[in-house]
Amino acid sequence: MADARASGEYVLKPHEQPLIPGSPANPDHPLHRRYFYFAIGLFLGLVSGFQNGLLLANLTLLQSHMGLTPADAGWVTVAYNMTNTCMSILLFKGRQHFGIQRFVRLTMLALVIANFLQLFDAGYRLELIARGISGIAASGLVTMAIFYMMQSLPGPKKMIALILGIGMVQLGTPLARAISPLLVYDGDITSLFAFQFGLSLVAVGAVNILPLPQGIKVRAFGVLDMISFPLLAIGVGLLCAFLVQGRIVWWPTPWLGGALALSVVLIGASFLIEHNRANPMLLTRWIASSDLVKLAFTGALVRVVLSEQSFGASGLLTSLGLVNDQLVTYYVVTAAAALLGVFLPLVRLNPLDLRTSRLVSLAIISIAAFADTHSGLNTRPINLYMSQAAIAFASVYFIGPMLMEGFLRALTRGPAYVVSFLAIFNLSQTIGGLFGTAALSAFFTIRTKAHLMTLAPSLQTDDPALAQAINGLAASLNGTIGDPALRAAVAGSNVVREAARQAAVLAYNDVFFVIGALSGLAFVIMFARWLYDRRRGFNPLAADLFRLQQMLAQRQ
Repeated sequence: MADARASGEYVLKPHEQPLIPGSPANPDHPLHRRYFYFAIGLFLGLVSGFQNGLLLANLTLLQSHMGLTPADAGWVTVAYNMTNTCMSILLFKGRQHFGIQRFVRLTMLALVIANFLQLFDAGYRLELIARGISGIAASGLVTMAIFYMMQSLPGPKKMIALILGIGMVQLGTPLARAISPLLVYDGDITSLFAFQFGLSLVAVGAVNILPLPQGIKVRAFGVLDMISFPLLAIGVGLLCAFLVQGRIVWWPTPWLGGALALSVVLIGASFLIEHNRANPMLLTRWIASSDLVKLAFTGALVRVVLSEQSFGASGLLTSLGLVNDQLVTYYVVTAAAALLGVFLPLVRLNPLDLRTSRLVSLAIISIAAFADTHSGLNTRPINLYMSQAAIAFASVYFIGPMLMEGFLRALTRGPAYVVSFLAIFNLSQTIGGLFGTAALSAFFTIRTKAHLMTLAPSLQTDDPALAQAINGLAASLNGTIGDPALRAAVAGSNVVREAARQAAVLAYNDVFFVIGALSGLAFVIMFARWLYDRRRGFNPLAADLFRLQQMLAQRQ
C-alpha cells in the first residue's frame, strides 16, 4: 500500500473517499502518521487563534507604537473582522472548484504575507492591509486545523475534529494574553510581529512536509456569485464598522447611521439575489428555518454574554490601574480553564444531546457574572480567578458541540447547506461578539455617568468631609510639592479621580449584573425546552443522525 501511494497509483476505498467535494480524502494512515496529522492540526488551530488574539491583547500597545487615535485602532479591528467573517463562504467554494491543495497554498500565502508585512513596521495603512489579509488566513487555518485532525481520527470519530479544531482557535485569545507580556516585556511590539512571522513559517513547513490528501473538484462558482458575495462582504464589513466604531466615536455620529443603513441594504440585496437563484450560494429558505434561526440566535446570545470577560473583567482590571505585566498569572489561569473546555466535551460528548453544553455554559456564566458584582476598588486578579476561569471554560465548552450540531444538520443535506451554515455560524459568532461589546460599552458609559451624578454631592467644595480629605492629601504632598496652592489642586484632582474610579467600578458591577440576569434568563428558557423534549422522548437531531448513518453505510 505504501509503495502504491508513493507512486500515485493507490486507489481509494469507498470509505476513504471525501465526504463532500472540497474536503480531502481519508485514506487509512499508519499510526505514526496519524500522530503527526493530529499535532499539525492542533498547531494550525492555535496559529489561527493567535491571528486575532495577539492583536486584541496588544491593541493598546500597537496604538501607542503607531501614534493612533482610538478610532484608528478601531479600524484595525474592523479590517480583520470584515474579511474573516465572510471568507469561509468563498474559501469553501474555492476548495470545491480548485481543489484542496490550491486552497492550502492560498491560505499559507495569505498567512505569510500578512505577518511578513508587519515586520517592516511601515505604518498604519500597511497595518490595515496586513490585518485584512490576516483575517483571510485565519479563516482558512480553522478549516485546515479541522481537516488535519480528521486525518488522525478513525471512522465516525472524525466529527470530533470539529470540536477540537474550533476549540483550539478559541484557546488562542486567552493564551495570547498570557504570553504577550513575555513577548513585549521591553515595550517593543516588533518582537511580537517577529513571533507571528515565525509561527507562520513553521506552519508552512509543517503542511508541506505532511500535505493533506487530494479531494474531489466540482464546478462550484456561478456568475451571480461575483455579484452576491461582494454585496454580502461589503455589507457585513459596514456592519462590523458600525459596531466597533460606534462605541469609540459614540452612536449619534452621523456617518454611523449611514453605514448601518447601507449595510442592511447590501446584505438584503445579497439575500434577495440568493433567494431567487436556481443554484444559490446561500440557501435562504433553509437559513430562515426555525432550527437554524434558533441555533444562530443561541450562538450569538452566548457570544454576547461572554463579553463579560473580554469587556467586563478586563475593563475592570484596567480601570483599577493594572497592566498586562501584572495579569500574567490571571491569563494563565483563564487559558488553562479554556484548555479544559476544549477537551472535556470529548469525554462527555453525546451526539444525541448536543444542547447540554449550551445549558451548562449559560449556567456557569450566570453564576460567575453574579459573583463578580461584588467587585470594589480593592479587587485584584486573584479575586477573579474562580469566576473568570469558569467563564473562560464556558466560552470554549459551548462552541464545539454547537458547531457539530449545525454541521450535522448541513452535512446530511448536501454541500450547499454546509456553505449556508458556515456563513450563518461565522456571522452569529462575529456579530454577536461585536454587538455584545458595543452594547455593554454603551451601558457602562451610561451607568458610569449615573454613578458620578450620585457621587457628585459628596464632591461639593463646602463639604467638611471632602475638605478634610483634600487637606490630608495635600499634607502628604509636602515633601514633593512646595507651593501650597498647587498641593491643594493636586489633592483635589486625586479626589475627583478616585471618585471617577469608584463610579467605573460600580458601573462594571452593573454590567456583571445585567450579564448574569440575561444568561440566567436564557438558561431558564432553554432548559425548559430541553426538559420538555426529553420528557416526550423527542431528539431534534434524530433524523439528521439517521441520514448520516445511511451516508456512512453507503461508503463501506
